[in-house]
Amino acid sequence: MINLKNVTLRRGTKVLLDKASVTLNPGEKVGLVGRNGAGKSTLFALFNGTLTEDGGDFEMPRQWRMGQVAQNMPETDQPASDFVLEGDTRLAELRQRLVAAEASGDGMEMAHVYTDLADAGDHDALPRAEALILGLGFRVDELNNPVNSFSGGWRMRLQLARALMCPSDILLLDEPTNHLDLDALVWLEAWLQRYAGTMIVISHDREFLDAVTDVTLHIDHTKLTRYGGNYSAFEILRAQQMELQQASFSKQQDKIAHLQKFITRFKAQASKAKQAQSRVKALERMEKVAPLLADAEFTFGFKEPNNLPNPMLAISDARFGYTVDEEPKAILQGVSKSVLAGQRIGILGANGQGKSTLVKTIARTMPLLAGTLTEGKGLNIGYFAQQELDVLHPNDNPLEHMIRLAKELGPNSGEPSREQDLRNYLGTFNFSGDMVKQSVGSMSGGEKARLVLAMIVWQRPNLLLLDEPTNHLDLATREALSMALNEFEGTVMLVSHDRALLRAVCDEFWMVGRGKVEPFDGDLDDYQKYLLEESKRLRELAKNTARDAAAPTAIALNAVTALTQAHAQAVDTPCAPASPNAAAPTRIAVNTSKTAANPALASSLSSAEQRKQDAQKRQQLAAQTRPLKKELEQNEQRMASIEAEKTKLEALLTTPISPAEMADAGRRLKALVDEVASLEERWLELTSLLEEASTV
Repeated sequence: MINLKNVTLRRGTKVLLDKASVTLNPGEKVGLVGRNGAGKSTLFALFNGTLTEDGGDFEMPRQWRMGQVAQNMPETDQPASDFVLEGDTRLAELRQRLVAAEASGDGMEMAHVYTDLADAGDHDALPRAEALILGLGFRVDELNNPVNSFSGGWRMRLQLARALMCPSDILLLDEPTNHLDLDALVWLEAWLQRYAGTMIVISHDREFLDAVTDVTLHIDHTKLTRYGGNYSAFEILRAQQMELQQASFSKQQDKIAHLQKFITRFKAQASKAKQAQSRVKALERMEKVAPLLADAEFTFGFKEPNNLPNPMLAISDARFGYTVDEEPKAILQGVSKSVLAGQRIGILGANGQGKSTLVKTIARTMPLLAGTLTEGKGLNIGYFAQQELDVLHPNDNPLEHMIRLAKELGPNSGEPSREQDLRNYLGTFNFSGDMVKQSVGSMSGGEKARLVLAMIVWQRPNLLLLDEPTNHLDLATREALSMALNEFEGTVMLVSHDRALLRAVCDEFWMVGRGKVEPFDGDLDDYQKYLLEESKRLRELAKNTARDAAAPTAIALNAVTALTQAHAQAVDTPCAPASPNAAAPTRIAVNTSKTAANPALASSLSSAEQRKQDAQKRQQLAAQTRPLKKELEQNEQRMASIEAEKTKLEALLTTPISPAEMADAGRRLKALVDEVASLEERWLELTSLLEEASTV
């Protein structure tokens, strides 16, 4: 277990933890929460050994293997699969040992290493690595692409896959969802729910924390408090605790006031001096209850739009995409949609299907390839780019951004534009004092996001286009954004992997995929199920490809049959020299050597009797293995039938079908995948039983 006893942690002169004590048990899934700057990352540094405690005692089992995401951007031309595979440090070490043993010709060492490799899962290591990569949103055709060919966000996904590949007893994850789309996030949740070790995760995604944690550690005002339960349970327990604390504080203040009043009234009277003095001592001994220090939550609101055109947008037979070497590359085609005043639209779809392309084109930052996109009269777009620097100037400060924006809008905007007014306005977004003069390039992701929100609010938009606005926002700011969007009177189009925000804000969803934009007939729970089924299909595809290339089941069955025949032949011709690789016939020769080792018994058995006994053994073996072989044959026939049906369903899912048909196909595909998994387990059991029977 992990023990912190009276631990003090400092960052410079600032005390982040003061005499904190907590115990974490093996196998617990822990969410570490607290305001930005409270000390979450510093506590992580204590866990991973890059920092030591400034006071107190910290204990973690030394034998625990640790998995964590490397923060450096990988720079290598290795194929993605090989890069992730190297995350299994145990496997990499064994493979190096095997190379050394082969080079030295040490047969005994090679035998030991081969056994250890089997125990370490060498036989399915590559399919496991590929399953991680596919689950995090990569395509099958990208598995062997060089790591350097991917953008920064995708390379960080590979770092995450590499960390998950590492066999570990404790897993440390610091904001693992920052670079993930909703499909990859849902897959990661399912993976972490199956993780058997201890996990500690920092995240600002409340639904993610609810799904993967069962303990919450809260850092607040240098104190570390453990709560049983996920984030939602923590919120309830903390609210109750705060209410009790406030009640205790108020009660104590009344008691202090009463004692102080008695002391003040009677301390000068000789007859009451002794009682007054006793009350002074009672006040000194009293353990003070701290007042409820409720931090001022960050809040803001969107201003009422000057007008609300209806429809906001009319899209007719449009083609969305981009240009490569002056050649248009379409991603979405035949899109005909309308956007009405007051709509709250959540845009769903797997990574790379065109969500950001759709939003960027509507935001006028990308040209439309074909068709028409008609804007309503007076349309005023507020656009939050997925990468904040797309709309920010890194060398400028927040005040310069606001001054430039005020000049662009001009006096007709109706907003005060004096420098002091702009300073006051930035202060409402927590840019106070010298922060208004700080260069944007030196700011944190959360600060940049708040500046973009401030600029959007200033413009009084009637259509908000938000592309992953919560990537760098803490939980309090996400809650403020959710409240502001619900009170906004205009139209919202939202791309986000924050399901809590999507649930709170959106009342309808568009599905972007397979080159189309269609309404999604369902809620986020339905979409989440669809994503899990799709990611499982991709993993099964990678696993089946690897298995087909390595050892098809039919070949495995033929090998078992050949092995049985080899045993029989070895019995019939005991004097024939055995092949050095024929392990099973060698065992038969050893068993029959018991007869040869007894001359009296050997002389008593004629050659005919020997053959008769051998024939009886073969008949017994055939009788014992016949039911197993029959079941094995039925098993393989069923798997072949399932594969054919899966192929048809997968082909169906690549065609334009209705959401209802897609959901039906997804459910059927999931049932088939589950059945295949059960059949594969039974196939392994049957082949093992056949091998055991043939060696008796």
